[in-house]
Amino acid sequence: MQEEEVNNTSSSPHLKPVESSESQKPVSKKKRGFHINWLYVPVIILMSVFIIYPFLNGVRISFTNWNGYSQTMNWIGLDNYIRMFTDPNTWLIVKNTLIYGIGSTILQNGIGLLYAILLNKSMKFRAVTRTIVYLPVIISPLIMGYIWYFIFQYNGGSLNDIITLFGFEPANLLGNPDVNVWLITFVNTYQFLGIAMIIYLAGLQGISKDYYEAATLDGASSWQQFKNITLPLLIPSITINVVINLINGLKLFDVIIAMTNGGPGYASQSLSTMMYQLYFARQDAGYAAALGNLMFLIIVIISLTALIYLRRKEVEA
Repeated sequence: MQEEEVNNTSSSPHLKPVESSESQKPVSKKKRGFHINWLYVPVIILMSVFIIYPFLNGVRISFTNWNGYSQTMNWIGLDNYIRMFTDPNTWLIVKNTLIYGIGSTILQNGIGLLYAILLNKSMKFRAVTRTIVYLPVIISPLIMGYIWYFIFQYNGGSLNDIITLFGFEPANLLGNPDVNVWLITFVNTYQFLGIAMIIYLAGLQGISKDYYEAATLDGASSWQQFKNITLPLLIPSITINVVINLINGLKLFDVIIAMTNGGPGYASQSLSTMMYQLYFARQDAGYAAALGNLMFLIIVIISLTALIYLRRKEVEA
């Protein structure tokens, strides 16, 4: 009887045999990859419309004498580039741009790392101090520039008011070509110091305490721990900070406009502020485009060099 029941069960039309895993067809990887590739299309379109096309159009304009408003433009070849490389003011502007970029990068990373190490320790009011350091980041760079302009300006500036109270002559800091570039660099550093601090804090908190405990047992000093543990493991954070600071500093604009407007003369001009004045004040869009291409090359060369160098240090660490 049992054998008959088994046979009846196996021959029942309502029961289907279980399919083996071998009979199930795997999903085609090529088909799945084809659908994933469509996700790149919106990004490519946006980059083409807002980045690639404006860049190529700027290169084209740099070979013309377009004034920025006329419907027509004349092809003048390399005249704008010859004018740019033979103008002695160009090299002063490039030097100022490098000071803004490299100077801000060194100061922001050095001071930001010190703040991060200090505020990574257990201490009173640590959260409040972090907030205070980060607060300037949320202020518009133009507003920040005007705040410091009212501090440093010659007539009625709060710093000069304090100086005169002690019987000293007021100082024309923003009108001094040897000082104003460094004041602008200081203001840019002060405002974006919080970003570097936050990135370094994240890097420090990602380092296991076991390394420091083992180093302490081996008799390593605080400096040796920083040099051989903290610094190598912070290189990814250093890479991010350095590249971001370089790009932002080399294209600095708002703070310069607010504090000195590039003056006196060309003393504190950067490539970005000079482009702005050429286009809107002097209606010389062709020459402004040539300066823009020079700024693009400087930013790409310096930032890529720093990125490649620091990436190699990450691998070595």
